[in-house]
Amino acid sequence: MKKTFFLILFVFINYQLNAQKFLNAKDSDPKTLKWMQGYPPTKEKTISASNGSFFTFPALRYSVCHMREFLPTTEVKSASSNRYQFTTKIDPAIDEIEFIPLDRNEKMSWKTSLDKNYTDGIIILHKGVIVYERYFGELTKDGVHAAMSVSKTFTGTLGAILVTEGILDQEAKAVQYIPELQNSAFGDATIRQILDMTTNLKYSEDYSDPNAEIWSFSAAGNPLPKPKSYNGPNNYYEYLQTVQKNGTHGDEFGYKTINTDALGWIISRVTNKSIPHLLSEKIWKPLGTHIDGYFQIDGAGIAFAGGGFSANLRDMAMFGEMIRNKGYFNNTQIIPSKTVENIMKGGNQEAFRKSAYKTLTNWSYRDMWWITHNEHNAFAARGVHGQTIYIDPKAEMVLVRFSSHPEAKNAKIDPTSLPAYHAVAKYLLEK
Repeated sequence: MKKTFFLILFVFINYQLNAQKFLNAKDSDPKTLKWMQGYPPTKEKTISASNGSFFTFPALRYSVCHMREFLPTTEVKSASSNRYQFTTKIDPAIDEIEFIPLDRNEKMSWKTSLDKNYTDGIIILHKGVIVYERYFGELTKDGVHAAMSVSKTFTGTLGAILVTEGILDQEAKAVQYIPELQNSAFGDATIRQILDMTTNLKYSEDYSDPNAEIWSFSAAGNPLPKPKSYNGPNNYYEYLQTVQKNGTHGDEFGYKTINTDALGWIISRVTNKSIPHLLSEKIWKPLGTHIDGYFQIDGAGIAFAGGGFSANLRDMAMFGEMIRNKGYFNNTQIIPSKTVENIMKGGNQEAFRKSAYKTLTNWSYRDMWWITHNEHNAFAARGVHGQTIYIDPKAEMVLVRFSSHPEAKNAKIDPTSLPAYHAVAKYLLEK
């Protein structure tokens, strides 16, 4: 693969991420490091998208709360009336809850785990009441934070709604909605296979591999001016038309961001609305959210459906609580209860097992939600660097966390997150 400017840039970023010894949460606090302070800030404290520094640690801890200052975005409008207000009853005992991480034998407290995972903001609801809420680093109560791949869950949920409403046929092939995908791997994939990521695509998201297709996808969607020598796809939709198959669809789960962007294209084609517009109309405004969210867009104005959403912590908690209540929230049935019930059933566990996630034994994936199949039937939205919406129906708990862990993969974060979430759920269940 030809090494374009974008490939070189992203490989450099990845190298920097893996080569350095990471500062701890306290020492990497953006306020301590004084990023982007001054008029203008000094060269050493300036973060930029043009050289990729905005997505390197520890600068990442600042930029996740300021993404629209580095890249073009489009808004997800919040509610202008009937805004929802949570009841708050903070339980300080949660800080002292202990659990055993998956990768060690010694107990760890909930409070300790927050710094361990570079938490920027966290909120816990029990029966719809805020029982825990903390903010760190650059995040504030009225601020927004990059949701990373939690964005996929919003796109997947929109797709699942359209299936429930009969607007999308889950057994139909993608080409029936997007003729331009005829010669792409997506052409003969069903909507259900795209929703559950059981497509078989020649596409790698291994950030350590300079030849992985993720870099071509990133180059296509990069809104910054492209070098004169660049001759690849110029936006996300153009890139999707180039993706080739790598086997038979439907047999194996394969977590690949481009599934979500293909779904986003299909959703926009059948509704004649962008993902940000549809999300605002169908979910964000009816929830009674307070703060406008936004999506990053490419050079053609196409929203990055698979990872470009930024939103407010409490607004995200509203979404989680709505899902926990089978689509009902703010005195309104916002999405069909059947949609949520179908999500909670989970996906094909055998197909998921073939993907060999070591920390996610017996899980499955459906409608771009991660289903634990544990004794509480918990399920989650997950994003790199530690983003999550974790819903525990049995404990009547919704947990939302924004984070800026120096390592992207959740496999690095799960050992001190998943058992911590379950420990809090068991504590709340006993109250």
